Amino acid sequence: MAHKFFEDKIPHKGYSYEEFQKMTKEQIEKTDPQNLDKDGKEHFEYTKLNMYRSSRIEKNYTVTDELKMEVAKIKEPQLWMIITESWCGDSAQNLPYIAKIAVLNSNIDLRIILRDSNPGIMDLYLTNGTRSIPILVAFDAAGNEKFKWGPRPGEVQALIKQWRSDGIVKPELYEKLHLWYSKNKGKNIEEEMLKLITNINQVAI
Repeated sequence: MAHKFFEDKIPHKGYSYEEFQKMTKEQIEKTDPQNLDKDGKEHFEYTKLNMYRSSRIEKNYTVTDELKMEVAKIKEPQLWMIITESWCGDSAQNLPYIAKIAVLNSNIDLRIILRDSNPGIMDLYLTNGTRSIPILVAFDAAGNEKFKWGPRPGEVQALIKQWRSDGIVKPELYEKLHLWYSKNKGKNIEEEMLKLITNINQVAI
């Protein structure tokens, strides 16, 4: 599946992971929360907490040998496009894992685009009609879609659905969500990425 923004060969203007993290850090440093409205203050606090979460994962996560070997088999250039925002808690809990996986192979170009600045792209990748993030979409050099992942690992996505059905709402739902991430330590996202990459490698043979 090739999308118009690739078919027209529009240059991709996304951020690298390092650029995205630097931009987020600068955003925190330059923002005076006293000048924000209620929603703005809430996003600001989420963003600060997310920097801590991302940094913790970056320091502690090592890609497994099995996944390293599978990533090394990618022989053709791929664009890994991630749609997200700095205030997104699910992004902070997943993006660092994806970035560490992507950097293992120079054929993978990971680029991050902001959801709210790119509604036309975001609306191609809705989750049950919502603009849930993060979303990862991998493309080959011709713009053909190779795989899609997101907005969170399947196990906790199912749990979120069940919690909502049980009447659990914010902030308790967010507390349960991040407790799950803390205990899981990237196990599920790594398993899912391994399966996705193995599948595209098998097709490429």
